[in-house]
Amino acid sequence: MATDRRTFLAGSMATTILAALDVGPALARAPQGGLVLGRPEPFSFDRLLELARHLAGSAYNAPASPAASLVQSLDFDLVQKISFKPQDALWASGPGHFPVRFFPLNRFDSLPVAVHVLDGAHARQVAYRPDYFNFGDTGLATKLPSNIGFSGFRVMDGPRSNTDWLAFQGASYFRTAGAENQYGLSARGIAVDTALSTKEEFPRFSQFWIGEQPDQPHVVLVYALLEGPSLTGAYKIRSVYGPRGAIMEIEAQLFIRQDIRRLGIAPLTSMFWYGNTDYWKRTDWRPAVHDSDGLSLWTGSGERIWRPLNNPSTLQVNSFEDINPRGFGLLQRDRAFANYEDDGAFYNRRPSVWVEPLEPWGPGVVQLVEIPTADEIHDNIVAYWLPKRAIKAGNHMKLSYRLYWQNHQPFRSKNVAEVVATRIGEGGIPGQPAQANVRKFVIDFSGGPLSSMKRRYDLKPVVTSSRGTPTGLAVIPVRGTKIWRAFFDLPIEGKDPINLRCYIPLGTGALTETWLYQYFPSPL
Repeated sequence: MATDRRTFLAGSMATTILAALDVGPALARAPQGGLVLGRPEPFSFDRLLELARHLAGSAYNAPASPAASLVQSLDFDLVQKISFKPQDALWASGPGHFPVRFFPLNRFDSLPVAVHVLDGAHARQVAYRPDYFNFGDTGLATKLPSNIGFSGFRVMDGPRSNTDWLAFQGASYFRTAGAENQYGLSARGIAVDTALSTKEEFPRFSQFWIGEQPDQPHVVLVYALLEGPSLTGAYKIRSVYGPRGAIMEIEAQLFIRQDIRRLGIAPLTSMFWYGNTDYWKRTDWRPAVHDSDGLSLWTGSGERIWRPLNNPSTLQVNSFEDINPRGFGLLQRDRAFANYEDDGAFYNRRPSVWVEPLEPWGPGVVQLVEIPTADEIHDNIVAYWLPKRAIKAGNHMKLSYRLYWQNHQPFRSKNVAEVVATRIGEGGIPGQPAQANVRKFVIDFSGGPLSSMKRRYDLKPVVTSSRGTPTGLAVIPVRGTKIWRAFFDLPIEGKDPINLRCYIPLGTGALTETWLYQYFPSPL
């Protein structure tokens, strides 16, 4: 099922917050802000690893939401009236650059998480108090239990800012704003059994330890305990805030409780409602609505691939085999406001996210899941790395990778041009009788050697199709731009999807990245 973007994660599975790191009762106010903190307890990543290892050897116990009936009444609109008081934020006056505020429980994030503050080799738990929050006219100030807890936290842009750049809330979801201070797609700690016939499992970060350092003012360090029915994990997430967006370095170790059929590593979750490729299906007035418009791949062999996203009529799962991929990501390449015309959601400002493995991942596939959606409030796109090897109970896995939350993917190639647009229309030649059931595919490329190439008309795209024979193959330079445009027509037969592949060659090499597309036959 698609995830409601207002809810972030509806109906997610969860685990109890264990008291293995007993923080004891709250003892004192924090030196900055009005937070109450528990007593100091020893903390290190090694201790977190041992905790995760220990929990994996015991039975999983799913928790119950506190004050369940009342929390279930806290819908999206009601939660918007609740705000954390700025003066009570963690590090409201330093020493780090970014104050931290906390989220209340709600019907969609109904399980509390424990948040601890790092201080050298020790940590102190942040105690929940209702007077941290302004409840407006909701009447909830006296109705909610005094120890109900937080659902997550967000890291603010600065000491006097009401906007945030980093947030952890719901299962193992987290996200950060890009270079243009706009949230979009999300990442997860792990994905378990996504898009199978059985119910997807949503392990959750049940405890966090967060720290800032005065000598590293643009760095936030987050440790997290992951718990789920099939596995546990210890995570170290180092987030660096920069002018081009955030970069996260993630180190994690997983302890497998039971066999897992599909373990998605470095999962990304996004939204694609409609765009250039299926404009005739739109019911909304805006030209396009999506957080991401394509999956980018940089294979272990060095090939660059661009796969435009779809909003299919039925669930689709596509796998792209590889060995030791150099990276992959869900990108928002179309960054022109006029192509969205939305000055509220600002889809043109949504960040792209690129995954860079920091160690060889071996054989496997980048798997792309596309889920039907009829609205922009649903996250319907998922991408992750799926190892080829079986994941069995008792396994211990180490992960190390970076996430780049930026406008463009890092490590862009100087040797091949990128796909910048995909368009589909009626086949044939303008002014001549239309050809029944023929589609024209138009692919724009920019960058690489094409940027400096003189106008020429002897290039032809290499096109392959899983069904039908492409005709009318041509490449032209677009006047007044540095774009080169590839065309081809394809007769459409049957109703099953057609898999297409295209690139522009020169000699024995490629001038462009490889365009892959899955076309679903439909009336224009």
